[in-house]
Amino acid sequence: MPQPFEKFQPATARYHGEIAVALSRAARLAYNNAVECATFSKQWGFTRRRLIDRRETQCLVMGNSSVVVVSFRGTEPGKLKDWMSDLDTQFCDACFGRVHNGFNMAISHVWDELNACVAEYQDKGQSLWIAGHSLGAALATLAAARWRSIDKPVHGLYSFGGPRVGDRVFERAFDQDFGARNFRFVNNADLVTRVPLRTMGYSHTGTTLCFDEKGKLESDPGVWDTFLNRMQGRIEDLGKLGPADLKQHSIDHYVKLCEKNRAVNPF
Repeated sequence: MPQPFEKFQPATARYHGEIAVALSRAARLAYNNAVECATFSKQWGFTRRRLIDRRETQCLVMGNSSVVVVSFRGTEPGKLKDWMSDLDTQFCDACFGRVHNGFNMAISHVWDELNACVAEYQDKGQSLWIAGHSLGAALATLAAARWRSIDKPVHGLYSFGGPRVGDRVFERAFDQDFGARNFRFVNNADLVTRVPLRTMGYSHTGTTLCFDEKGKLESDPGVWDTFLNRMQGRIEDLGKLGPADLKQHSIDHYVKLCEKNRAVNPF
């Protein structure tokens, strides 16, 4: 079986199915402990790696002669319901606009160490890629925004099952700068992608890529609109996720769907 980064395209900024597979695998690896992260990243061809873990914010940095990959850990399944039912969110000022204060604090815990690590690993001008699942998708988005706010090149952001991160000002400004390289994957009825609510002033960024009920990858905005309409009546269930909901949201499911659609160009 080929390693996930064997067919990675380090120089492109366009969507590529092999990149989606590799970065979904990286997002899953970020859930592992330091030993497992070191073992798999070495097998994947990364000569350097560092697991940064500060105050419950965890990210994995992997580097080789071609790429540097930053992958953020998502929400632990046992804590998912508590996180989703806590809708008392606040905005804070950040680059490009206002963002979720809790997410911003979480990225701040690791930012200085992360920034220094990436600078160290980019010793040959390697392209920079960012990934994350669930809460990790939100942190990945904020990391990309912080780097782009200082004009640091980021080749791509691939996020999976992520919540909304900022307000409409943040969305519009960040998308104008980086929207074409920001690919946000949504699996059919994944409720996590519905929070925080739009009625609270939150809005998604990036190019939405939806897996429909049959697992087919779509980039048509109408698919996302249909999903929103279909899930409107389930907002009250955000704190009562069952096994089917957790499966829709799981990183394992996103990895399988990316692998299924690795040869698909949704554009």
